[in-house]
Amino acid sequence: MNTAPTERFSDRVENYVQYRPGYPQQAIDFLIDEFNLSSLSVVADIGSGTGIFTKYLLNHVYRVFAVEPNEPMRMAAEEHLSQYTNVTSVAGTAEHTNLPAGSIDLITSATAFHWFDVEQARDEFKRILKPDGAVALLWNVKNPDADEFSVAYKNLVDQYTIDADEKAGLLNGQRLKDFFANGEYKTTSYPNQQVFDQAGLIGRSFSSSNAPLPYTLDGNRFTNDLKDLFHQYQVESTVTLHYNTMVYTGRV
Repeated sequence: MNTAPTERFSDRVENYVQYRPGYPQQAIDFLIDEFNLSSLSVVADIGSGTGIFTKYLLNHVYRVFAVEPNEPMRMAAEEHLSQYTNVTSVAGTAEHTNLPAGSIDLITSATAFHWFDVEQARDEFKRILKPDGAVALLWNVKNPDADEFSVAYKNLVDQYTIDADEKAGLLNGQRLKDFFANGEYKTTSYPNQQVFDQAGLIGRSFSSSNAPLPYTLDGNRFTNDLKDLFHQYQVESTVTLHYNTMVYTGRV
């Protein structure tokens, strides 16, 4: 798939808003404690998408700049977060945030860093961070071996995803070492999960940028196979996706 990263989710915003996983409260508490976040703190959430992670920050800090290049996702975030007065929506990228120099206490990026140009993003993050500022990168990584359903689900998804190896190749230790100062960063992990009915499992599966689009031939086949998989493994009309929420923190 050759779609630019800034455009890849344009056809998937509705499923993304409804079905992408949130983040465990332990991960938020860790960031608050680790970086002394308070009502004086200013955070930039880069690649903020539909505001899923941004929302967790808004009750704890003075202001969050939600920086997102994809217009449909950014507009969804603006609607999703409209009740908050301390969020500023910014059309920008990790490499060009359009934020003032030396203005940010903490940069967060939740399930987005794998799309960034490491060198350019690092330079831009250095520019906008205060001298003692830091970066936290988060991902919800599926646990493919959690149970029999998880194994079968991964095998099915791998059959239909167009570039399944691309994201895996972009989320690796070398990129993190190249990004963080002196290649040093801290890793923490928290369990996370989503419980779905059949419609939820289908919506979650189509929210991924490398899945076929629902209205294509492959999309129809994927839908039918997901229904079969659900009926095989459901317990009391639900299945569970298990994740490890990975948090990488450090300086740039």
